[in-house]
Amino acid sequence: MDGAVAVASESEVGTELTTALKGFRVGVTSHRRAEDLIQALERRGAEVLHAPVLTIAPVDQDLGVIEDTHRTIAARPDLCIVTTAYGMRRWLEVADAAGLGDELQETLSAARLYVRGPKARGAVRAAGLADVGISHDETTATLVDLVLRDAGGRLDGQTVVMQLHGYTDRVQLDRLRDAGAELITVTPYRWVRPEGGDRLEALIAAVCAGELDVVTFTSAPAVDALFSTAHELGVHAQLLAAFRQRVATAAVGPVTAAPLEAAGLRPWVPDRFRMGALIKLVTDNLSRRKVRRLETTAGPVELRGRTMAIAGDELILPPAAMLLFRALFDAGGAVVPRETLARLVSTTASNHALDMAVNRLRASLPDGELIQTVVKRGYRLRVVG
Repeated sequence: MDGAVAVASESEVGTELTTALKGFRVGVTSHRRAEDLIQALERRGAEVLHAPVLTIAPVDQDLGVIEDTHRTIAARPDLCIVTTAYGMRRWLEVADAAGLGDELQETLSAARLYVRGPKARGAVRAAGLADVGISHDETTATLVDLVLRDAGGRLDGQTVVMQLHGYTDRVQLDRLRDAGAELITVTPYRWVRPEGGDRLEALIAAVCAGELDVVTFTSAPAVDALFSTAHELGVHAQLLAAFRQRVATAAVGPVTAAPLEAAGLRPWVPDRFRMGALIKLVTDNLSRRKVRRLETTAGPVELRGRTMAIAGDELILPPAAMLLFRALFDAGGAVVPRETLARLVSTTASNHALDMAVNRLRASLPDGELIQTVVKRGYRLRVVG
C-alpha cells in the first residue's frame, strides 16, 4: 500500500519531488529492503551512504529452529505470540522444509494467537490462522500487557510459545515466566554482522564529523550494533554528541526507536510504521526543517544539507570551509568570536590557522566581502535587514 502511495505522489509532483532531498546526505543502516529505501531516497535527490549494520543469518543453518518446532508441537501450547511477519513466514517455511509444516499448522490452529501489529496479523491470516488479540502500537510490551490482561494476570499451568525477532526483549519474557507460564521461544532468524565492516566504520566516522544529515534505522538490533561498534572504536561519546547536535536519526517504528531514545536521542518516527511512511517523514523533515535561507549583501543564501546557493547559484564548499560558513550562517549576522571559529578549524585553536581558513573560504565565495572581519572580535556575515 505504501509503495502505491509513493508512486502516485511522485507522478503528481514530478520534478519537485526529485529535488526534494537535493544536497542532503542520508545514512542507511538496513540490510533487508535496503535497495528499496536507497532508491527512493536517491530518486528524491539525496546522496546515500549505505552501511548495513546487521544481516539475517540463513535459517537452514540453524537447527535450533527445527528443535524448537518439535518442542512446540509436542507441548501443544495454549497461547502463541507472534512478533513479526517475517519471523512467522520463515518459521512456517523451515517447518515445511523439515516435514513439520502440517503438524505445526495444526498445533497453532488449536492455540490462542496474539500478534504484534498489522503486519504480523497479515502473516498469520495468510497462513490460514486467526488471532485473538493485537498490539496496535506494535510493541512486545503492549502485547504482553494484553495477554496478561486477558488471562486475569496469571498464566499458571499454561504453555506459551513466543516467536522472537532479532532483538529479544528479555524483560517481556521474564514477565510471562513470572506470571506462571511455561515458555517456549522460537527464533526463526538471527542477526549477524555482514561482511564489509569497513563501511560501518565509515558511517560512524561520517556521523562524528557531521557529514550526514540523518541516519535511518529499520531494526533495534542495528542501533545496538552501531553503538557497540562505536564503543569498540572509542568514539561512542562523540557519536552520541553528533546525533544530539548535528545529525538526525529516523526509525521505522517505536521498537526500533527504543534504543535510540534510551540513549537520550529524539528520533523521527512516522505515525504509520512502514518503509513508505519513513521515506516520507525523512523527505518532509529534511526539505522543510533543514533548508534555511538568509538575506545577505551578496543576495539570498540558502543552505540545503551539504550544499549552498548564493543568489540562486549553487556552490559546493570543502567540508572545513562549509563548517565555518555554517557557524557564521547560524549566527544570522551576529559576530562569531575568533575562539569559537578557531576550534572548528584546529584542535589547537590557532589564530593563524583560522585566518588561513577564512581566507580560503572567502576565495571560494562569489563575493569574498560577504564575510566581514570584526577587529579583535571575530567574523560575521553581512546580512540585509
